[in-house]
Amino acid sequence: MTLSFFDQFMSPTLLGIPLMALALSLPWILYPKPTARWLNSRLLTLQGWFINRFTQQIFQPISLGGHKWAAILTSLMIFLITLNMLGLLPYTFTPTTQLSLNMAFAVPLWLATVIIGMRNQPTHALGHLLPEGTPTLLIPVLIIIETISLFIRPLALGVRLTANLTAGHLLIQLIATAAFVLLPLMPAVAVLTSALLFLLTLLEVAVAMIQAYVFVLLLSLYLQENV
Repeated sequence: MTLSFFDQFMSPTLLGIPLMALALSLPWILYPKPTARWLNSRLLTLQGWFINRFTQQIFQPISLGGHKWAAILTSLMIFLITLNMLGLLPYTFTPTTQLSLNMAFAVPLWLATVIIGMRNQPTHALGHLLPEGTPTLLIPVLIIIETISLFIRPLALGVRLTANLTAGHLLIQLIATAAFVLLPLMPAVAVLTSALLFLLTLLEVAVAMIQAYVFVLLLSLYLQENV
């Protein structure tokens, strides 16, 4: 029983072929394409309003040099939200519960911000490794600590997203199993457990959106440091 709880995090296959590519391409199929008409539909208008508000909120504190990242970070935000939300549906798979996928998002984007900082303003980028006014004896130690914290950033991004989604899905499955087992034995307790399951599902919907936002927000903060 313990192992079956983790079967939901296995990559689905059909005839021995992994369906990860299908799961990753599904979000882009669901969204409507821009229209050539003079007036957009309500769905396109709502979609455009959401994208504009998000882009304005994320990139308002960033200098003009970092606004080139607006398209990729906004696309990543919508992509992660859609994957996280689709994973809450029955008989679906959540690709963002895989640490390898999240690290594939986190490492290249984090490395790109570091390379931009080293190329455009190397003195300022290296200055983050040593705070101003540090005692001489603490300089080697602080440089090592700050370097380690710099390289831990992409790992923290990937692990945070993976751990939150995995924990939420496991908790939902545990409570759903408990409600199913208690239904013939103690119906009243099963009803209360089902109510808790409903509230937990709403919380997991919020977590799915918030974690995608936090992932992109932290990347924008890393970009702000290096632009």
